[in-house]
Formats: sequence, structure tokens, C-alpha cells
Amino acid sequence: MSGCNSCSRRDFVATGTLAAVGAFLAACGGGDSNPTAPAPGGVTVTVTLASFPALATVGGIARVTTTGTPIAVVRSGPASYRAFSMVCPHQGTTIGITATGFRCPNHGATFNANGGWIGGQNTSGLVEFTVTSNATAGTITITS
Repeated sequence: MSGCNSCSRRDFVATGTLAAVGAFLAACGGGDSNPTAPAPGGVTVTVTLASFPALATVGGIARVTTTGTPIAVVRSGPASYRAFSMVCPHQGTTIGITATGFRCPNHGATFNANGGWIGGQNTSGLVEFTVTSNATAGTITITS
């Protein structure tokens, strides 16, 4: 297949399809990645709960803006919270919040609100941080 005059329609379609598949697969590796996520022990964040209306009800999930690893906080009970890294354990893409948990936009991995992997491309759950609550101050402190 040195030029258009020597290729059949079948060869043209096959070559075009292979090129499209190759481009699609190359795009799967891109996205908002965070290959330099901090090692355990590298995060300490204090969150004022009133600043995140989603955390007013049990089951609410909010993204906490920090410098470094993006963190999601889940209100898991009347007075309890859990915090997870929003970095997909598969290839470091920043995951998004869904109505019931989290989803990786690049590879379709899905996680429940407890950070557990429930489907798509992946093999492990999200990294969980330690959360300490201060009801009097209306804050939580997230550490790893």
C-alpha cells in the first residue's frame, strides 16, 4: 500500500480503522493525571463543614480543594466522615464525584461512596485518609 492508486477500498477501511483504534487507545492514557501524589503522611487539611453544603446530610460528598492531592469527603453517618484521595489508583487520573460515589473519566473505573472499587478498569479501592472530627468547632481534620 504505497499510495491511494494501489489500495482497495477494503485496505483503505482496514487501515483507517486501525489508525482510529490506535488514536483512541493513545487517548486513554491521557487526562488529568497526578503522578506525584503525596506519600502517606503527606496530607493534613482542616475543613470547615459549613463551607460544604453537600456534607450537611448523610451520604453527601464534596471535593475539598487543597494544594496537592484532590480529596473527597463523604458524610458517612450523623457525626462521621470519611475522606478519600480523588486520584484513581489505576493510572493517576483525577476521578469525579457521582450521585453514589466516584468514577474515573479516562478508564471508567467506578467506586462506591466507601471508596471500594465496584467496576470498570481497576483492581483496588481509593486511598483513604484519617478523619478527626471537632463537633464544637464544626470542622474535620484530614491526615495521612
